[in-house]
Amino acid sequence: MVKKKRLRLIAEMARKIRAYRELKNRPQDSQRYALDYDTMTRPFTGKKLPVLAWKDVQRETRLFSLLSGMRMFGVGRLFTRKSWLDEHTEPCYWKITKVKVDYTAENMDHGKAWGILTFRGKEEPAEREVDKVMYHDWRLVPKHEEEVFKHCEPVPEPPVRYVKYPPLLRAMILAQQAKQLGVDASTIPEPSLPLKRDVLLNYEYFRSQDEKKQEGTPV
Repeated sequence: MVKKKRLRLIAEMARKIRAYRELKNRPQDSQRYALDYDTMTRPFTGKKLPVLAWKDVQRETRLFSLLSGMRMFGVGRLFTRKSWLDEHTEPCYWKITKVKVDYTAENMDHGKAWGILTFRGKEEPAEREVDKVMYHDWRLVPKHEEEVFKHCEPVPEPPVRYVKYPPLLRAMILAQQAKQLGVDASTIPEPSLPLKRDVLLNYEYFRSQDEKKQEGTPV
């Protein structure tokens, strides 16, 4: 006979209270990413920024330092990054669609932003959260230069290359296909592996994989 599980209502309530207190006591972004510009150290963690980043910190601006001084917090405007301008000739920029400001920050220069990313002239179909907003790397695209900045002649994608499977894996694939089709393995065309990755291994991909595992659905 299966023993009935006891309902521990007080213990469950205590667990929820602890989780709520941990959530309330979690440091805000304005605390986590605060920076002492004299020592180039973050007071919350005590860690010093890399020496190679000091020049950009002194010259460049964080995203929310730009957004906080704009009307409607820059929704609908284009923002790019200094590293993109140095590394790529194609236009790379974010179009801001939504902003969640951390009002506990002194100048409201911290928070989260969402937008549509265009990277190397290719626009992503869906809106997602803007990453690396705390980096001193952001620049606003002037309104009168947006059309020129967005102009890009698409470069044709190179054809997909194919390579042969390793011998053991090739033999297993041929045997499986021959069994399914009921023919001789010598009559089946040679299997080949495309050198193309269909999945973008970014933060959103791994977060969706974690959510599927927690829900118990097969990945």
